[in-house]
Amino acid sequence: MTTPLGTYEVAAREGRRVTVARRTRETDIAVTLDLDGTGAADVRTGVGFLDHLLASFAHHGIFDLAVRATGDLEVDEHHTVEDVALVLGAAFAESLGDRAGIVRFGEASVPMDEALATAVVDAGGRPYATLDLPFRGERVGALPTQLVEHALEAFTRTSGVTLNLRGSGRNDHHLAEAAFKALARALRAAVAQDPRRNGAVPSTKGSAG
Repeated sequence: MTTPLGTYEVAAREGRRVTVARRTRETDIAVTLDLDGTGAADVRTGVGFLDHLLASFAHHGIFDLAVRATGDLEVDEHHTVEDVALVLGAAFAESLGDRAGIVRFGEASVPMDEALATAVVDAGGRPYATLDLPFRGERVGALPTQLVEHALEAFTRTSGVTLNLRGSGRNDHHLAEAAFKALARALRAAVAQDPRRNGAVPSTKGSAG
């Protein structure tokens, strides 16, 4: 699988379950994603709060997700966080294939105590991100808060998802977690099979994108 953002190896595929890997001089990442899973997650990136966000993403999307990542964390977290998001997005795109028969659009709002996040997605193959997550601090655990939006944007670029996501809150942990949960639930709705489509691509153009 070659994209403008690099080459990704599709190591395994079974239905909407795929394993995608990418290795650079900065990171070595493998992601297994099953869109029709049970919400099971086994995520090990070396960045604890990122692991927590991705586990929440899997649980609330009811996706099975396994991530193994090693990166140059001695430099900083940027390369690892960005590349995990890129490979996850590539796995998402591969699992959807030609995107035939899916609902395509999804929307969800998720509260977490004082925080509230709303995600609206189009999984039809058009990558774009509009994000507004007003974090107050520089970090949550080992994860720089500026990398939360960066990861979400990277995910959209390789997944072919249009994402509009906005949130508010006083606690950065709550805001980030609500955002990932809202994204997961919106994607869960968007990738569901629509029986009335009879396997057709949900676009008047007849193809994704």
